[in-house]
Amino acid sequence: MAILVDKNTKVLVQGITGKEGSFHATQCKAYGTQVVAGVTPGKAGQSVEGIPVFNTVEEAVRETSANCSLIFVPPAFAGDAIVEALDAGIELVVCITEGIPVRDMMMVKDYMKKNYPDAKLIGPNCPGVITPGEAKVGIMPGHIFKRGSIGIVSRSGTLTYEASYQLTQFGLGQSTAVGIGGDPVHGLSHKDVIAMFNQDPETEAILMIGEIGGTAEEEAAEYIKEHVKKPVFAYIAGITAPPGRRMGHAGAIISGGKGTAQAKMQALKEAGVTVIENPAFIGKTVAEAIGKL
Repeated sequence: MAILVDKNTKVLVQGITGKEGSFHATQCKAYGTQVVAGVTPGKAGQSVEGIPVFNTVEEAVRETSANCSLIFVPPAFAGDAIVEALDAGIELVVCITEGIPVRDMMMVKDYMKKNYPDAKLIGPNCPGVITPGEAKVGIMPGHIFKRGSIGIVSRSGTLTYEASYQLTQFGLGQSTAVGIGGDPVHGLSHKDVIAMFNQDPETEAILMIGEIGGTAEEEAAEYIKEHVKKPVFAYIAGITAPPGRRMGHAGAIISGGKGTAQAKMQALKEAGVTVIENPAFIGKTVAEAIGKL
């Protein structure tokens, strides 16, 4: 089963005629994803590698029955692009764009809560989502992933790739890998995705990758403690990060003494999660724990 995307997902790409949009739309299609449409205002009638381009998401959905949007629109317009996708009936929006103003995302989140509480947003500032062998909706290198039973949810794109590669090298694969992004205001959280993996029969174990800043990892720990019986592993980036200094992502900052890696690791350990302190041993630790070595 996996979660969020599979071979039946029909993807449209907003911003498909731009450099990033056209490249990654083509890569997703080559992976086997059903990329059925692209959207760029004023460029209807064109095509990108055989993918038809429409002026609006509404037109694209009407003509192709797309149910997922992959967004590469520039930051100043990305919030509006998310809203346009939701208004057109898109059920899953994956926003790759980095640098969207926090105020814009706060408005988007409020709009979703009031009008589309069941719709799902991944990102922004994320690598996307992949169900190996079925669908890639994002920018990740598809060849390092392998079909398997480990569900991955991560704030870091690069660490998602590293962890997935290690699991693949140990003969394990991924049911679905979800990069939720590192911005302070974003869509699905660790807890949301872990709840999906917990209900997915194909997912036998869960790997969570977090980082300093915010309280998302602590909230996930509380959920795991109460609801999850599957093995859960975690790595938290930023163990040596000094307070007050942003480390990479906009949301990765220790503020007022809160959001430290140590506090998150302790909360996860108390929830029964196996916490891995060195990213070089993620694959080995998971493989040993579930008896695949």
